[in-house]
Amino acid sequence: MKVKKILVSQPAPAVAEKSPYHELVLKHRVDVRFHPFIKLEGVTLKEFRSQRVEILEHSAVIFTSRTTIDNFFRICEQARITIPEGMKYFCNTEAVALYLQKYIVYRKRKIFFADGTFSALVELIAKHKDEKFLLTLSEPHKPELPMALEKMKLRFDKVILARTVSADLSDVDIADYDLLVFYSPSEITSLLGAFPRPNGSPRIATFGHGTAKAAVGEGLTVSVMAPTPEVPSMTKAIDLYIHKLDSGEEVPPVTLEEQSPDLAFIQSQALKGRKTKPVAAKAPAPKAVVTTKKSVSAARKSVTAGAAAKK
Repeated sequence: MKVKKILVSQPAPAVAEKSPYHELVLKHRVDVRFHPFIKLEGVTLKEFRSQRVEILEHSAVIFTSRTTIDNFFRICEQARITIPEGMKYFCNTEAVALYLQKYIVYRKRKIFFADGTFSALVELIAKHKDEKFLLTLSEPHKPELPMALEKMKLRFDKVILARTVSADLSDVDIADYDLLVFYSPSEITSLLGAFPRPNGSPRIATFGHGTAKAAVGEGLTVSVMAPTPEVPSMTKAIDLYIHKLDSGEEVPPVTLEEQSPDLAFIQSQALKGRKTKPVAAKAPAPKAVVTTKKSVSAARKSVTAGAAAKK
């Protein structure tokens, strides 16, 4: 069955032509629609204070989304907290790092960003072990990043700045689509909350091991998954999937590895950090002294000569 209509569980891009999905539209003549399945609501100042986290006790802040940036500076304004100029910021992507310009002067010496991969972000943070980090999160969140920081024995505190809730899907009819695209486990929860166990539901594409695991765990069949070594992005994965279908190839459902790539990376780093105790070298055995008649005679002569010298 070919893919003609796709629903992406994300907000519509501000400029459609700059979206990576626009290439799919041009290449495969598919109809791509956007509708968020979830929305993030910032915590109140009271909820923030109940976490008993002192922002100014930290020398660096970790951001993994624009939403946490917005809510971080909102809380700072409401609590009348002035962020010192020396504060450092660590971001998972350059796009997130550049978003900081909305609130602060962008200075390369205090803003650091990775390439979007979990391993790159962890390795970037590990280079600044002397900092005390504030890890900004939304609820629910993946456990891998806090786990990695704990494994590296870094000084850090977690703070929840936003919570995920289901969006209104009353105007969505999933039967109109051939493929639904999801980016988080919360979106799977929202799907099943609005359409419990839909019969003949469209095929599903997921981004990230956690999202695929959530879908499979709910009994859904995942047809497309990213990122993988072959397809690093969601649009690349969908492009390849459509190409295979159009070529008459039968594409089997996605099968999951038991462990997520992020957890596998954490374990590999932990093993790498272990230092094996050096095996103590055995001291060489003392050489056996062989006594002969000749050596005894020489010893006696030496003693006699020494006694004569004393006289």
